[in-house]
Amino acid sequence: TVNCLDQHVEKSPNRVALIWERDEPGTAVHVTYRELQDLTCRLANTLKKYGIQKGDRVAIYMSVSPLSVAAMLACARIGAVHTVVFAGFSAESLAGRIMDSGCKAVITYNQGVRGGRTIELKATVDEAVKNCPSIKHVFVAQRTDNKVQMGDRDIPLEEEMTKADPVCTPESMDSEDVLFMLYTSGSTGKPKGIVHTQAGYLLYAALTHKYVFDYQQGDVFGCVADIGWITGHSYVVYGPLCNGATSVLFESTPVYPDPGRYWEVVQRLKINQFYGAPTAIRLLLNYGEEWVKKYDRSSLKVLGSVGEPINNEAWQWFYQVVGEGRCTLLDTWWQTETGGICIAPRPSEEKAEIVPAMAMRPFFGIVPVLMDENGEVIEGNDVSGALCIAHPWPGMARTIHGDHQRFIDAYFKAYPGYYFTGDGAYRSQKGYYQITGRMDDVINISGHRLGTAEIEDAMADHPEVPETAVVGYPHKIKGEGAFAFIVLKEQTACVDHIKEELKTMVASKIAKYAVPDHILVVKRLPKTRSGKIMRRLLRKVVTEQSSNMGDVTTLDDPSVVKEILDAYQKYKEKSSS
Repeated sequence: TVNCLDQHVEKSPNRVALIWERDEPGTAVHVTYRELQDLTCRLANTLKKYGIQKGDRVAIYMSVSPLSVAAMLACARIGAVHTVVFAGFSAESLAGRIMDSGCKAVITYNQGVRGGRTIELKATVDEAVKNCPSIKHVFVAQRTDNKVQMGDRDIPLEEEMTKADPVCTPESMDSEDVLFMLYTSGSTGKPKGIVHTQAGYLLYAALTHKYVFDYQQGDVFGCVADIGWITGHSYVVYGPLCNGATSVLFESTPVYPDPGRYWEVVQRLKINQFYGAPTAIRLLLNYGEEWVKKYDRSSLKVLGSVGEPINNEAWQWFYQVVGEGRCTLLDTWWQTETGGICIAPRPSEEKAEIVPAMAMRPFFGIVPVLMDENGEVIEGNDVSGALCIAHPWPGMARTIHGDHQRFIDAYFKAYPGYYFTGDGAYRSQKGYYQITGRMDDVINISGHRLGTAEIEDAMADHPEVPETAVVGYPHKIKGEGAFAFIVLKEQTACVDHIKEELKTMVASKIAKYAVPDHILVVKRLPKTRSGKIMRRLLRKVVTEQSSNMGDVTTLDDPSVVKEILDAYQKYKEKSSS
């Protein structure tokens, strides 16, 4: 926090650190570095007063706001480890993360506000902490005027902060001490707590923010990500603040109150760099150009895309319509595990070419390699393989909380001596990199990474559904959607009712975005003789590549393929009618 606050407060205390674009249109709140330091120190002293110490874990379950940023920085200031949980996650998801990380406290709001709707945050926390004995206190801030139930362990945060000392001496930390944990999905059902440390992470976030986006002092940096994701950590909070930037906090949605919201904000706040997700661009593209052209976007210099590979149509629309063909458009590739951007078209030589929908160039110190099935490095250009990174870099994750073996197995075992990203990539004739997508059972819904196993686990608790298999399929707006195949018990009636129950279960166990778009009932699933479900075949069915099923000899009973294809065709005909 000294790098993110104190150094700037000394030099330019009245510089704006955060512009909070609240959900209510046109109500931006400006917070200076001095004000943010004051908020942070008061919050830090409040945490200390209630026994939070260096090394303790604190969960933050809040919507994007200056207070949620101050909560992250307050933890950092006293040496506590924050774990931010996206405010759209269910009570069960929140409880799982609290238990895995052993949090002592939760910081939350009475309610959240998004897209004109009220979200019950405190009620969700109450539900979650019922099963979390490690939680000693719940700090509750007020986002709305509505009263919520307060119990014995609940502490009204702002009341305590007004009483607290505005000066808090920062804890002295080692460069490899933990700064935060952030949970992300893997190919197994259990989310993993990715651990980032103090010095390397901050250095990498700050450098990539400065050089990839060509951030200049005085620019207004607009990353519209939520703080619940790594993008919000690195490019809303830590990177920009370390660089003394002015960072926009976007609390709303791209279509509230109408599909012009992003561009109205760009005009009003005079945003210079705009960093968002392809899924939002695909959504807005459907509403047409007039919503964009209604607003003055002349302040924009750089556009960025993050969260999933951007398709060509969305890239062109973003570049031509939003950026008027004059802004640099950067498709950035990185992961929760990498801490910051690893491959992006900039930095590069002045005016170097940018190929649409390609991440292209590795950042300083990043050495990508492509590997073949035999674990050999693929040399030369115009080749595809598994994307690995050959040398360590400052921003890389150090471990998975409580499970270092899983960390090694997930990232360093497949290709010994290399970090395996889980993504496949293509290296073009000119040596540029294009990410082709995940190589494991992980899908990307609207930029949210989700293991298909998590959705399967959520549905597996239904008494009428003994077996499920979930695969991703291309979705016009979300990038990928979830397609679920389910097997029902013999005597089951009212299939539609069960489908609705399954959707509700997934929403309450994970989050609304995880709910499958399609649920298809089949008699059985394609399995190998050892009982492993061949999801590859199900993927071929839903992407309609059934003429090219590949090797089916390992199937226990190859006739299952035709069975599933027939069921899929019927389902499709019924859907279209």
